[in-house]
Amino acid sequence: MSNDLTTSTIDRQNVLNNPYALEKIQEHLGIGGITWQGEILLTKVQVVRLLGVDERTVERYLTNHEQELATNGYRVLRGKSLKELKNSFGTDIDVGTKTTVLGVFSFRAFLNLAMLLTESEKARAIRSRILDIVIDVIAERSGGHTQFINQRDEAFLPAAYQEFSYRQVFTTALRDYLDMGNFKYGVYTNKVYKAVFHEDAKEYRQILKLAEKENPRDSMYAEVLQAIASIENGLAHEMKTRSEELGRKLRPKELDEIIDQIEHNPYLKPTMEQARTRMASRDLCFRDALHEKLQAYVQAVPATDFERFMGETSKALEERLSDPETLAVFKRLKDR
Repeated sequence: MSNDLTTSTIDRQNVLNNPYALEKIQEHLGIGGITWQGEILLTKVQVVRLLGVDERTVERYLTNHEQELATNGYRVLRGKSLKELKNSFGTDIDVGTKTTVLGVFSFRAFLNLAMLLTESEKARAIRSRILDIVIDVIAERSGGHTQFINQRDEAFLPAAYQEFSYRQVFTTALRDYLDMGNFKYGVYTNKVYKAVFHEDAKEYRQILKLAEKENPRDSMYAEVLQAIASIENGLAHEMKTRSEELGRKLRPKELDEIIDQIEHNPYLKPTMEQARTRMASRDLCFRDALHEKLQAYVQAVPATDFERFMGETSKALEERLSDPETLAVFKRLKDR
């Protein structure tokens, strides 16, 4: 995550989409406000006081970042909604009886503004604390092992098992249908990786700071493993078909042409793009690891992913391996 939240929409949204970090930030800041319809709200006057800026500055940010702030909970109350708010809180919110419109910030919108404001020392202090809390929360909820946070996803083990099966099909095809020395296994593993996420194993290890003996696939998300499995299975089929048509083993150049065709296959495009987006976005958010060749795919991580990798449904790999439901899934996969 960038140390300067003022410049990165994605980093700001990754904070605001993380319910576990928001809970801790809210506890730490203790900003007050009013609780209405199940959420904390702050008026513009209250926000001005909390951040130590004038109202014109807040208005300018509301204009310049209208969509982002609205997405995160800033809204303007009118009519019935405003009347209900006034009746509920009266003078507690410093709103005159003749006020017909009132801009209010949710807690998320307040944090959003604090992450944008460059003119406020108070906002700068809030940003610094936000960064510390987010790092602590991710480390705590991942068990201190963000390199393998992917394994906390309930979809990881079935995807890993499935990929392992297709990997065997692929390596068998390389053995039987490619005319090349034994180093072909490493060469074409890297070519599959490059087809999926534009990096070879060495590059991937460096970005994630994996030890030489650690298997890169152990750190890959389910969607990435599924994309790899799709390509490996497709390549195995194509190699067998072409080899039988030619009546000989394929030459490396011929296999390279098949890989290029598969990489640009429109049927696989959604799978490939999803894998790249998930890898690039999650690694930047959870692991603070930037895949430069996938920068175009980086997006804010949705709230559902924080639940998926850090919430109640997430588990350490050791827990999943002892889970009867997981073992039942493995049995079904094996019996296919």
